[in-house]
Amino acid sequence: MTFRRSEGTVAGNGLARLRAIAAAAVAIALLSPSAASAEPPTAVIPKQTIYPGETLEASMLEVVDVTNPDLRDGYVRSIEEIQGKVTKRTLLPGRVILASALRDQYAVERGSTTRLIFSNGGLTITAAGSPLQDAAIGDLIRVRNIDTGVIVSGTVMADGTIHVVAK
Repeated sequence: MTFRRSEGTVAGNGLARLRAIAAAAVAIALLSPSAASAEPPTAVIPKQTIYPGETLEASMLEVVDVTNPDLRDGYVRSIEEIQGKVTKRTLLPGRVILASALRDQYAVERGSTTRLIFSNGGLTITAAGSPLQDAAIGDLIRVRNIDTGVIVSGTVMADGTIHVVAK
């Protein structure tokens, strides 16, 4: 025996499905962040020319509304997210600042003297070392032990020490 739906059931079922889809679309539109914030997007621009190696301060920057709808992502939107960062290249006044043009400040600098720490179980050995490169917190770098001349690798810590990794 074969069953067949009547025309009224198909139309009623299709109408219910259409209403459900419309309700879902309205809910998504109301919950999306772009609909929730009617404010235009902002970007951070320099007030003056900023050269590579300079640390960014709030007095050097200003926040402006983005009026170009074709501006690609990757630019800085608020001063708080770049405060204290260092520039990798020259930043020109009136141009958006790309996040890729900035870096964190170095925790250790090449040629300076730092403390090396090696820990293994209950054994801890400390020595004086000289980094062979500039590095930020969390970077793995090579360091020369000042006393022995041996080059080791280690991770830069927030306090400027370098935790040596075992070979």
